[in-house]
Amino acid sequence: MAARRRPIWEGVTRSLRRSLQWRVVAASMALSTLALVGVFGYMSLSVGQNLFETRRDEALVEAVRASGEMQQIFDEAVTATLTSGEVDALQDRALDAVTGLIASRTSTEYAMLRTDRQGETLLQMNDVQSQAFDTDLLSTELRTAVADASDTAPYYQSVRLEQGGGSEPAIMVGTTVDVPLAGRYELYLQTSLQSTQATLGFMQLTMVLGGLALIALIGLITWFVARMVVGPVQQAADSAARIAAGELDVRIPVRGDDEVATLGRSFNDMADSIEVQINELATLSTVQQRFVSDVSHELRTPLTTIKLAGDVLHDRREAFDPVAGRTVELLHTQIERFERLLADLLELSRFDAGAAQLEIEPTNLVRLAEGEIAALEPLAAEHGSELRLVAPGGHFEAEVDPRRIRRILQNLLGNAIDHGEGRPIVVTVDSSSDAAAIAVRDHGVGMTEEQASRVFDRFWRADPSRQRRTGGTGLGLSISRDDAALHGGWIDVWSRPGEGTAFRLTLPRAGARAVVSPIDLPPAEEPPSEAPPAQAADDTASAPIALVDPATRTTTEEVER
Repeated sequence: MAARRRPIWEGVTRSLRRSLQWRVVAASMALSTLALVGVFGYMSLSVGQNLFETRRDEALVEAVRASGEMQQIFDEAVTATLTSGEVDALQDRALDAVTGLIASRTSTEYAMLRTDRQGETLLQMNDVQSQAFDTDLLSTELRTAVADASDTAPYYQSVRLEQGGGSEPAIMVGTTVDVPLAGRYELYLQTSLQSTQATLGFMQLTMVLGGLALIALIGLITWFVARMVVGPVQQAADSAARIAAGELDVRIPVRGDDEVATLGRSFNDMADSIEVQINELATLSTVQQRFVSDVSHELRTPLTTIKLAGDVLHDRREAFDPVAGRTVELLHTQIERFERLLADLLELSRFDAGAAQLEIEPTNLVRLAEGEIAALEPLAAEHGSELRLVAPGGHFEAEVDPRRIRRILQNLLGNAIDHGEGRPIVVTVDSSSDAAAIAVRDHGVGMTEEQASRVFDRFWRADPSRQRRTGGTGLGLSISRDDAALHGGWIDVWSRPGEGTAFRLTLPRAGARAVVSPIDLPPAEEPPSEAPPAQAADDTASAPIALVDPATRTTTEEVER
């Protein structure tokens, strides 16, 4: 049962959270219910109290009248009896009078009880009560108050009568009668309030049914009113969503001159302005992209010629004087940098135009990382940095574009070498059933939080004065971020001044949801491998490269076997 109720309750909660109209209806009905409960509760109490007081007053008046009439009957009966000398017949005549008097009243239950603590009297009369009268309902307080009264003022108490397995309210009214020659007697009349209770119950039922109908009517009216207000707002929200999706010609129909119509006209004016500006920006962006692409393509032809001439001069630089030879070297370096800059600009123009495409194939990320580390090994050795590869093990193979992943890793390793201050650089490769990740961690100068927030901006450098050996176009990290996004992944950065920097590339697997990167940021520090470093193919000495599995402490060669 609880399992069934939960989806219903969750569905209601979801509807209230997503719909302003239903929230307004629910709030109106809830507040109306509280107001009606308060008003009807007060009315029920007031009417019930009034009905009780009215019936009580009637019972008190009836008791006083009955007491007076009975007192007169007893006085006349005693006088007639004494005159005729029939003293023995006094009780019978008095009881007949009492029975006839009570029977004529609306209250059919009665009791006439002799008051306690009286002396001997000439006439002894027995207590008289009707069959249904229950003397146990008379409280001691009521009998004491009636017996001690100095006059015939009535006293009452509320009681409940057990009738047919149920109970009904009633009122007991007591007063006194002085019987000549017999003493004081207490007269009690029992008045049922069942009819009054039935009247009150009918009134309460009528109020409850009327209240429910009123609440339903209020909810219906609120729904229509809210619909009149929320409908245009919902239409505006839908139109805004369609405009955001690219349907710039969507507009809201406007009718009337009220506030909602003013909102619609303002929205349409805003949409017109946005459409004009977006079209202008789209045109400008297209022109800029075409310009960059055209310039890059046009520059390739003269650059190729310049590069050929520069290569010829660079090959013969030993024949020139030192100044000319150094000039040729600088020319060769800048031509190469210019060529890389053109290639980066062309790549950015493809990303901006949405023309970049992936060439997916199964790739072992560990082998890919090994290859890039081996390619940059000489440069790392020049800077005094040791390159380490840490691979904890797992699902290393991934469906990626290896060319783009290599480019990302080249950029990250190049930055680590340039800013690593000659300290070890750790490349961590790990994966899970949901994602694969590569992290590059250096222990160099690091960056501030503000610098780290801008590290992916185009043409931005944390330290423009630092000498770079791996390119330096200022576009590498921006292109790397776009390459990661093209795979559906992302690049995170962690950096602390004086502690170094860590970049982490995360690539979700197809169909994975709520992806968590398998590598922490910064990656956990791993001790260097005790295995001998991997050697290059020609067996020449190089900076050590170690692939370490922390669980088994295996090396690259063992993994390959």
